[in-house]
Amino acid sequence: MSLRAAELSTTEEIWQERALCRGPESALFFPPTTSERKEDREWREAKAKEICVTCPVCSECLDYALSIREPHGIWGGLTEVERRGLLAQQVG
Repeated sequence: MSLRAAELSTTEEIWQERALCRGPESALFFPPTTSERKEDREWREAKAKEICVTCPVCSECLDYALSIREPHGIWGGLTEVERRGLLAQQVG
């Protein structure tokens, strides 16, 4: 592992340890493995985003998700679709 990779790994661990999405509510941040009705998805995403609003590492989380182009779940208060739109705006 390069020094830079080791630094990034340590930084990631630090912010992830402080994230409010850890623990029993972590399931809110990712879709279930079975089908999900639109209303259920919207409720789940809204609950996850409520947690993100008060999270002390929300911006680090979003930066991380954007940097690795995370394709799943709520990261930094944004859904997959919202992050793709943000990335498209940054490119365009």
